[in-house]
Amino acid sequence: MANQVWPGAYDVRRIQEAIDRTINITAWHGSKLVGCLRILSDGYLFGTITELLVLKEYQKQGIGRELMQRAIDLTPTPLFFGAQPEAEGFYEKLGIEKSLQSFYIDKDRN
Repeated sequence: MANQVWPGAYDVRRIQEAIDRTINITAWHGSKLVGCLRILSDGYLFGTITELLVLKEYQKQGIGRELMQRAIDLTPTPLFFGAQPEAEGFYEKLGIEKSLQSFYIDKDRN
């Protein structure tokens, strides 16, 4: 799914290690993965939603809303995340408030 959303080369072993260290919530249509949400959390003070992905052909069907609700239900901590400008309306419809501005430092994946 990552290659459909973000072009580039990915080390499958390192991706699996990253997945094993996170809370992963998935949405399926039969045997096809159509959406996922990933949370990094210390389990006490905070959690960060690092990705919310829904395949384009499955968007606007309530999948993203359901993934967010499950994230809220599963984590005991406040959740923080950044949103692309075109996705802000989606989060506002869910009643999620804008908060802190985030910053980004790019690192080479290799």
